[in-house]
Amino acid sequence: MEKKRFADGVLTTLCYVEKEGKWLMLHRNKKKEDINKGKWIGVGGHFEAGESPEDCLYREVFEETGLHVLSHQLRGIVSFFYGEKDCSYMFLFTAALEEGSLKECSEGELQYFSYEEVKALPLWEGDRIFLELLAKGEGFFSLTLRYDREGKLLEAILDGKENLLSS
Repeated sequence: MEKKRFADGVLTTLCYVEKEGKWLMLHRNKKKEDINKGKWIGVGGHFEAGESPEDCLYREVFEETGLHVLSHQLRGIVSFFYGEKDCSYMFLFTAALEEGSLKECSEGELQYFSYEEVKALPLWEGDRIFLELLAKGEGFFSLTLRYDREGKLLEAILDGKENLLSS
């Protein structure tokens, strides 16, 4: 019997490091080819072979910030679909504590912002949805975001039930 293959998608992590009531954000403004160019996002990236979500989280946060995660929480899984075929699955974390010194990031500018300040930044529309869930302290969630090829958010399904765009 042939095994069914999991959907061909990219696995990533994203983390919002919290310090003194602010979140660490990355302004993606240094790479030429970057789907996130000009946007502010958390820190994270793609899994490497053999990594767990936590392994990827620790490595990516350290590579991009110079900080070591000491305490983290997996807050949700976000499934992104772009057009007809491209998809990625993101493990979304928050980290309350870190040690080390913030370093310059090769991918953009790092800066801490309050949640109110974050809402005014250039963000993906879907990011606004999961950032609000994080800010409200919602429990673990699954969020499906469908974008067209131009980056317009078409659908946002929370926990497989509610389309947040039709509310």
